[in-house]
Amino acid sequence: MTVTSPEPSAVRDELEPHHAEIVSATLPLIGAHIDEITSEFYRRLFANHPELLRNLFNRGNQAQGAQQRALAASIATFATHLVNPDLPHPSALLARIGHKHASLGITADQYPIVHDNLFAAIVEVLGAETVTAEVAQAWDRVYWIMADTLIALERDLYAGAGVEPGDVFRRLRVVSRVDDPSGAVLVTVRAAEPVKFAAGQYVSVGVTLPDGARQLRQYSLVGAPGSTDLTFAVKPVDAVADQPAGEVSSWIRANLCVGDLLDVTVPFGDLYNGGRPDGPLVLVSAGIGITPMVGILEFLAAEAPDAHVRVLHADRGDSVHPLRERQHELIDALPNASLDLWYEDGVTAGAPGVHAGLLKLDGIELPADAAYYLCGGAGFIEAVRAQLSDRGIAHERVHCELFAPNDWLLD
Repeated sequence: MTVTSPEPSAVRDELEPHHAEIVSATLPLIGAHIDEITSEFYRRLFANHPELLRNLFNRGNQAQGAQQRALAASIATFATHLVNPDLPHPSALLARIGHKHASLGITADQYPIVHDNLFAAIVEVLGAETVTAEVAQAWDRVYWIMADTLIALERDLYAGAGVEPGDVFRRLRVVSRVDDPSGAVLVTVRAAEPVKFAAGQYVSVGVTLPDGARQLRQYSLVGAPGSTDLTFAVKPVDAVADQPAGEVSSWIRANLCVGDLLDVTVPFGDLYNGGRPDGPLVLVSAGIGITPMVGILEFLAAEAPDAHVRVLHADRGDSVHPLRERQHELIDALPNASLDLWYEDGVTAGAPGVHAGLLKLDGIELPADAAYYLCGGAGFIEAVRAQLSDRGIAHERVHCELFAPNDWLLD
């Protein structure tokens, strides 16, 4: 499922010079009030459309403010690229957002809802005397350039998946549940026909919770493509100081049984290009970020067993390392693969390829011609990208999957 990202000229040429001047002049003001604007936007949006919070948006991310910051920062990032032609085009950002939207079944008719509530929030926070007709028109243009680009991208994704726009969910039966020693739950559902997907892709899973809300989450596929079975790994998120427990992951751990029916989408995601590699690969993950990497290893073991692949994984310790046994099995099945592990607890440090502490690339061979795939939390991704940059690895060789709503951080 390959979709061509929009060409930079097709986007930049649509922002007229006088609009670009206004956007450039008002970007600092918008940025200074971005938290107030997004808080007011979501207050309005959910007051006018409460079903969106119950049935579409991640309530956990909303509670922490992560989703608010993600939307605002993505639009600001896009606007910055529009008004500065010297900056790289944010095609990768748009592609990541487009795939996530498609996996949620977002359709074109939902964009005007976001537009109307967002612009009402901007006026409410900044005041009508600041948001003049000219300012509103310029930012309106930014919004619709971004929205139209995403709508076109999502239309192509739906077509590539062979579904009508938004018609992505299928009710599938659970045929296997395996509780991994790490605490992760491996769930296998069965489709009526073989499902094609690229290594590293994910599905959205819909669960109706006890209060009646239908919440959606994305989980990476960990099996080889081409079967009627889809297997994904769920790592339950426990409550910590400022973070609530994961609603969907906790429900799956406590309630999901073999024989149950589960709403699962067709696969999306653009981490891996889906083909045989034309050079070495380096797979870098932390925690449950291992899942798309296991999916890539499954593909390599089946389709490109001679691939040269270096696997680097970080975790809190050996006992919480998800899919550890399967990862070792796949490495053993690939004669040109190697594995290095970093465990914060240091208990098993000193074993072959096992290091104590956080993942550090000092002393690790990093081929300049390799493709690098990263997956984990925002802090981990940023830290590894900085180390790769310090080692001279070109930015375009690094591909990321972020297990958080902050896609704008990757551009």
